[in-house]
Amino acid sequence: MDQMGHIFEEWDAYAQRKELKPRDMDLAAIESASALKIAAITGIRRCGKTSLLLLLRQRLAKEGKRAAYVSMEDSRFKGEADALDSVLKWFGDSGYLLLDEVTGAEDWEGWLARNHEMLKGKLKIIASSSRRGLAKPSKPLRGRIFAYELFPLSFKEFLEFKGIGIERTTAGMGRIEKAMAEYIEFGGFPEVVLFKDRQEKTKLLGAYFKDILGLDIAEVSGESVSTIELFGKYALEAPYFSASKCLNFFKGLGHKIGKQSILDIERCSQEGYLFFFVPIFSAKVKDRAQYPRKAYAGDTGFMRAISGKQDMGRLYENAVFLGLRRMSQSGDEINYWKDAKGAEVDFVVRRGLETKKLVQVVYDLNDETRGREVGGLVACAKETGLGSGLIITKDYEGQEKVDGVSIRFMSLLRWLTTGA
Repeated sequence: MDQMGHIFEEWDAYAQRKELKPRDMDLAAIESASALKIAAITGIRRCGKTSLLLLLRQRLAKEGKRAAYVSMEDSRFKGEADALDSVLKWFGDSGYLLLDEVTGAEDWEGWLARNHEMLKGKLKIIASSSRRGLAKPSKPLRGRIFAYELFPLSFKEFLEFKGIGIERTTAGMGRIEKAMAEYIEFGGFPEVVLFKDRQEKTKLLGAYFKDILGLDIAEVSGESVSTIELFGKYALEAPYFSASKCLNFFKGLGHKIGKQSILDIERCSQEGYLFFFVPIFSAKVKDRAQYPRKAYAGDTGFMRAISGKQDMGRLYENAVFLGLRRMSQSGDEINYWKDAKGAEVDFVVRRGLETKKLVQVVYDLNDETRGREVGGLVACAKETGLGSGLIITKDYEGQEKVDGVSIRFMSLLRWLTTGA
């Protein structure tokens, strides 16, 4: 066996012995999908994609199926133009081949397209990447990919990782409330969750942020890491994002950059799952292009760890956005809504022309905020033809009917343990 073969053997042996906590992902569905398409698992770096592939490898071993796992980010593959061909020569042309961070290999798109076509029905490929380009590839792979998105832990997964059961006793609810406060502040990256020390959690989140900026945004966009870091800090602190305002931010710091470069960085940061930019709800393409987007981080833990600030309203809204993304199905789109009078709804979830749900998020529901939040929801419901809406709060729960619109109030804790 040559040197490359020994490396592949190392990775596959590692995959089979690694002890892991399960994730809320249907492994059987991924295995089944790989019989027809290339099964692609994408998501932000460090969210658990590798662990998911290792769990799949262990499942296949228990089923007695021929399979192997290889990480394509191994530094020993650097400069190897035919690394994927070497994997195939080592593994053969039948069975389940699990390729971690496949987009790090040379000519990955062409290789996947060729081998999926030539070995269809024999070689089942399951691949992962921290870049969304794997899920939405260019022409050679279109129609050949069945994509699964993985996010940092949901709150229910967080509780399972921490060994906290859902108990409706006073003491039990106290434990869950403390757990939710930790989850909102430090997010759901599995390794961060398992650290106990708050400073270590913050340090690890900072390292993740820099890794993603460098490996998944700067490397793809061609911009310097310092430019990307400035962009990242601006996006974290700006509730509304526009390229023009971001350009003014850079100019104010004496940093030369063009508007097109900012738009390219915005696109790359979405491709790397570091940020999501939610457009306004409008049938007009012009409105969607001109109105600012609402920026959400790929994990709530970044907001305090990087900016040093803890805005609970924004943290709650970010947590709800990520929950809605986890629940969204193919074809779903998430927008925010705003009318000419300034009334606003945080999230409008729709599929095509059909509006599925309206969600407001308000940390502190008081006399001052109630009228604004309820009024916005009612106005949006009437415009979209939906007869109901949800307002997620810190602790208020109830049901009201306002101008014919049914409004449910639910605490974030209840929503995270039942809906997201």
